[in-house]
Amino acid sequence: MANENELNIQKTEKQEIAETGAERTRSRLAFVPRTDIYETNEAIVLLTDMPGVDESTLDITLENDVLTIKGYVETAYPEGYGLAYGEYRVGDYERSFTLSDKVDRNKIEATVKDGVLRLYLPKAEPSMRKIAVAAG
Repeated sequence: MANENELNIQKTEKQEIAETGAERTRSRLAFVPRTDIYETNEAIVLLTDMPGVDESTLDITLENDVLTIKGYVETAYPEGYGLAYGEYRVGDYERSFTLSDKVDRNKIEATVKDGVLRLYLPKAEPSMRKIAVAAG
């Protein structure tokens, strides 16, 4: 098992997305989804809870070593009914992770089922190169 420094995935701990300075195109509440991170010898696996999100309402981008997850939830109330009492709030999801160079960016896989996003981040093969030394 690698130590925390070797893993080097830093999670963004912003509870309110508005503080990050990122421009939101939807004027809705945004939640930071809970995420479990597991490491195996071959990969790092992220399991993110995003109830109400499916493959058509999920946007995952990787730019400048920052993996950003955005999930959009549409509120659906039964026809002819109005909400009399609600115990939870509906909103979108947004979270970012900074990846280390130990992740093979070309082989990242994502699946979503029943509101749980599974991101598979395979570890990059260690690179080793022989450096030629010239007399000089």
